[in-house]
Amino acid sequence: MSDEFQFTQHSHRRYNPLTKSWVLCSPHRTQRPWQGAQESANAPALPEYDPKCYLCPGNTRANGETNPAYKTTYAFPNDFPAVKADQPEFKEDEESAKGLLRVTGVRGQCHVICFSPAHNLTIAEMSEQDILPVVKQWIKCYEDMAKVDYINHVQIFENKGSAMGCSNPHPHGQMWCTEDVPEEPAKEIKAMAEYRQQNNACLLCDYAKLETTTQGKPRVVCENDSFACVVPFWAVWPFETMVVSKRHVTSVSKLDDVQQKDLANILRRIACRYDNLFQCSFPYSMGIHQAPVDGQDHNGDTHLHIHFYPPLLRSATVKKFLVGFEMMGEPQRDLTPEQAAERLRSCSEVHYKKQQKL
Repeated sequence: MSDEFQFTQHSHRRYNPLTKSWVLCSPHRTQRPWQGAQESANAPALPEYDPKCYLCPGNTRANGETNPAYKTTYAFPNDFPAVKADQPEFKEDEESAKGLLRVTGVRGQCHVICFSPAHNLTIAEMSEQDILPVVKQWIKCYEDMAKVDYINHVQIFENKGSAMGCSNPHPHGQMWCTEDVPEEPAKEIKAMAEYRQQNNACLLCDYAKLETTTQGKPRVVCENDSFACVVPFWAVWPFETMVVSKRHVTSVSKLDDVQQKDLANILRRIACRYDNLFQCSFPYSMGIHQAPVDGQDHNGDTHLHIHFYPPLLRSATVKKFLVGFEMMGEPQRDLTPEQAAERLRSCSEVHYKKQQKL
């Protein structure tokens, strides 16, 4: 056993300043044998148009409405929303607010955003020109929801793949808009506000600069003029990444034309690298964290960033589970973030399906 501590060999904890939490890193466990659950890697080829798909152009949805023959992106209210606008208002009384069993009512809206009319595409296989309308649709939806008086937060996200609970393979994301700021972004906003108060600087501005100026850029996967895609120093999921704006931008609505194109560029590149890693349609949950739409400026504390949380661990069939110690203690990972970034950097930005045709 070496007398000198090595991050690639010895267990250690890493601190996440965004959520003020810790993750246990156990790099020596990458050698353990696996006899656990495995996912199917042989997904059937999808048609460009599926007459039974509720999201394809011209098809009838579950509620009886018919989709238009859309040619690019298409957004509509979710037919089965998690939150609704038309419900009675509920407020805690003073006694309930002091008790153990607390409840608050939640009004909101849920929307579906189809990325493409093609049933068989994902962001990994779309061109930057085709992804740019998705970015613009996100901006429009965010700005539209900012005008709704009771909406204070807009959560845009995508669940890709059945392993992430996606109920329809058609390329799409969702937008849940609520009265309250949810737990995860609320924790980040609080941490960023405290960091600014203590350091007179933006937490993610400093972090983006640190990652892109550190010698060798060990956790940077790819970058352009406006964004860096990194495996965060504190990443929980094996190949987790974060796309962070290099300049201080609080929301998608603040992106200029160049930054919008750069966002489409970086999204295509990381999604393509993901698919190429195990030569499969790589599942993930992706979500945008940005300023709430509650009318407060939050002193500029918020900083636009996008989280990618993919579950795959060793191959297209083996995924990570957050169980046991991770549920009862704290999150744990085997592969170090630096090793994960190196694996992703080694992947091509030409999709494996196109490479197979060459």
